[in-house]
Amino acid sequence: MALAADQGIETARRYVLALFRFVTGLLFACHGAASLFGVLGGAHGTGGTVPAGSWPGWYAALIQFAGGTLVLLGFGTRTAALICSGSMAYAYFTVHQPRALWPLQNGGEPAALFCWSFLLLAVTGPGALSLGALLDPSSRHRRSVRPGRARRPGRSRRPVPLSGPSSTRTEP
Repeated sequence: MALAADQGIETARRYVLALFRFVTGLLFACHGAASLFGVLGGAHGTGGTVPAGSWPGWYAALIQFAGGTLVLLGFGTRTAALICSGSMAYAYFTVHQPRALWPLQNGGEPAALFCWSFLLLAVTGPGALSLGALLDPSSRHRRSVRPGRARRPGRSRRPVPLSGPSSTRTEP
């Protein structure tokens, strides 16, 4: 009974992590799209776009859009999430933290939350339903392999003796 519960929790963990990855990536990509393309209300404070090549705004928006999209899709998740986390740490310590110590006082709550969320994804990986797992044939998360039932590559089903020479069963 405990084994079934553990497998259920592991399956739920992978899918909840995938949902967390999807939502976090989508929200981050929306921030980048707003700054780069002027959609969704445009760049914060201007309502328009960030001038191309301007430091740090345009580069931050590019990281937000590209990194958020990669994380959302689950492609190169760990690397993209680490870069996104670093960009938000940079934003927090250069823009927000000099104003006041606490995020509530300095307006840095989104930067702090995105920083820690992306660090979590960089450490845990994408979870289920990632494009990286779909495109990687050696991935452990293929649909054809169920938890606890993985076979070694190149092995096929073959009879395995049970207790005597006349009784056999098929190996899973």
